[in-house]
Amino acid sequence: MSDHATMQAIARLVPQGARVLDLGCGDGALLDLLQRTRGCTGYGIEIADANVLACVRRGVNVIQLNLDEGLAMFSDNSFDVVLQIDTLQHLRNAETMLRETARVGKSGIVAFPNFAHWPNRLSVLRGRMPVTRRLPYQWYDTPNIRVGTYKDFEVLAGKNKLRILDAFGLQDGREVRFLPNALAGTAVFHFEHD
Repeated sequence: MSDHATMQAIARLVPQGARVLDLGCGDGALLDLLQRTRGCTGYGIEIADANVLACVRRGVNVIQLNLDEGLAMFSDNSFDVVLQIDTLQHLRNAETMLRETARVGKSGIVAFPNFAHWPNRLSVLRGRMPVTRRLPYQWYDTPNIRVGTYKDFEVLAGKNKLRILDAFGLQDGREVRFLPNALAGTAVFHFEHD
């Protein structure tokens, strides 16, 4: 997720000077933004060689790690905030990593493509998997191994005793707080462990 307006909306949820762990940090753009504009410190976790190199070039601390292996290297509450921005839908152990996010961070922020966004519903109604700006892949070549909705995450958070501090959708860089399950392509949740 490299859209500047989207990164700004997520950055607003991160406290000034926070210690941050960014899971699946990609090229480090969000962590770089947090360091420059919010005085944050921390690490990115990334598996792809090219993205690790991009992080290093940006001056972002990065650890090359496969998230499917977990976060055992980090102690409880090691970070103020743990980010999973466009990561959850790629993980085989999504629920386990959500619990790990809550364990190593005092709070967590997740963002993922909202499959219940109305254009997606319309595509499925027509008998096809959606291909949109937010979900740009065909069903047979997508890196997403799961799809979820805004409402699905609310249920998953409750099941895992996570208290939602803030939740909204994002659409074209704008926050969507009215009917985000239907009107937003991205679901965003800020939570802490109960």
